[in-house]
Amino acid sequence: MSVELEQNDLLQEFELLIAEGNRTKISDFLNNQNISDVVKIIEEYPEHISDIIRDMAIHRSASVFKMLDFAEQKNVIQNLPPIKTAALLNELPPDDRVDFLEDLPKKALRDLLKLMRYDEVRVTLRMLGYPEESVGRLMTPDYVWVHPTDTVEKVFETIRKVGKNRETIDVIYVVDDNGELVDDFRIRDLILASPGTMVKDFTDGRVISLNVNDDQEKAGEIFRMNNRVALPVTDANNILLGIVTIDDILWVTSEEFSEDMQKVGGMEALDEPYLDTPFFKLIKKRVVWLIILFLGGLLTATAMSYFEAELQKATVLAIFLPLIIASGGNSGSQASTLVIQAMSVGDVTLADWWRIMRREILSGLTLGIILGIIAIFRVSIEHVLMTMGVVPDNYGEHWFSIALVVGFAIIWVVLWGSLTGSMLPLILKKFGADPAVSSAPFVATIVDVTGIIIYFTTAFMFLGGTLL
Repeated sequence: MSVELEQNDLLQEFELLIAEGNRTKISDFLNNQNISDVVKIIEEYPEHISDIIRDMAIHRSASVFKMLDFAEQKNVIQNLPPIKTAALLNELPPDDRVDFLEDLPKKALRDLLKLMRYDEVRVTLRMLGYPEESVGRLMTPDYVWVHPTDTVEKVFETIRKVGKNRETIDVIYVVDDNGELVDDFRIRDLILASPGTMVKDFTDGRVISLNVNDDQEKAGEIFRMNNRVALPVTDANNILLGIVTIDDILWVTSEEFSEDMQKVGGMEALDEPYLDTPFFKLIKKRVVWLIILFLGGLLTATAMSYFEAELQKATVLAIFLPLIIASGGNSGSQASTLVIQAMSVGDVTLADWWRIMRREILSGLTLGIILGIIAIFRVSIEHVLMTMGVVPDNYGEHWFSIALVVGFAIIWVVLWGSLTGSMLPLILKKFGADPAVSSAPFVATIVDVTGIIIYFTTAFMFLGGTLL
């Protein structure tokens, strides 16, 4: 049976149980499904989301809850009875709980903290005290730690005693008597060691850790470079505070990618899914950049009005103006997108600016020459057709000069667009701004204005004293 058929059967069975209204049967049904299947049911029947969470065993409810979007999580909390809400929040892993609570209004946050156990409140407030977008907001204090002098046999006893309630036991952490991180090792190393061997005898001290104040994006780069499933988190004194697991980094990476794509599109990043974002909030996110781009468009109109006399003398130049502007904007958008993507995955840094500039100079020239040759060829073909009487004669005796104007203008504009698109993200990064805000529309607006100037400057070079 295919996966699609199995899911259809699952949904049909859930429909029948809902129609029957027997909560005991519904609870048994939900508790016997994979977590991913329960999420699928919620996607198909969002109106029953709170009932589904309420009717499941609390540990399974927590597993489903942390996979929901923020808007869905808020909906669940608003509709659950207080006792179920308290149990759910206490059951959530600390990092997932903080991820939900940090986006709530202060009053709602205080009300929910009152429902939780004291020990969970203390952990939550400590994590909320770290800067936004820091590793401290991602970490969990649920990990297994041992001492260097513990034997393999004692370590296994520790794992059996506390491992059930920990985020992961794939990696075990070694601390000294002061709580400082000494090393970590994989469970595989433990299994292969003899029972009487001390931990310090099969560890090498080459531990990789994150600082609690590190940026989450930096943590993602470290995970990617070191192929780890979990990394320890320490403070400035190397005291082990918690761990960050790869699943949390994957969520962060996905969110960062979505934010960057929205910013590249010329708008502020959304905090919620598109369909769940309130209408006026969506307008607010979009209008600022639209105003900026509109003002940029006014500069383009101003630049064109400055060359109005030249356009009246040689109206043929207006034919190719959209082509010139579009070529520069497209090359700038390409370069901007490439550099932003390379910066986001750590392929390039600010120190690489000269290498990037050299590469874009060569790329811009090459691409511009290719497009310029095509433009000259296009004008030449049209001139031949004009002499044959197939199309009206728009160029006259200066057709070749016009072809050179268009060809060389495209070369310079594409080169300028490539340089602008590649350097602007680096400049913004240098001054502490988000490189993603140098979006494709923003780059295109800059290149539009300067492209007009380049175009008419080139026209004066080839047509001065004739058409101009």
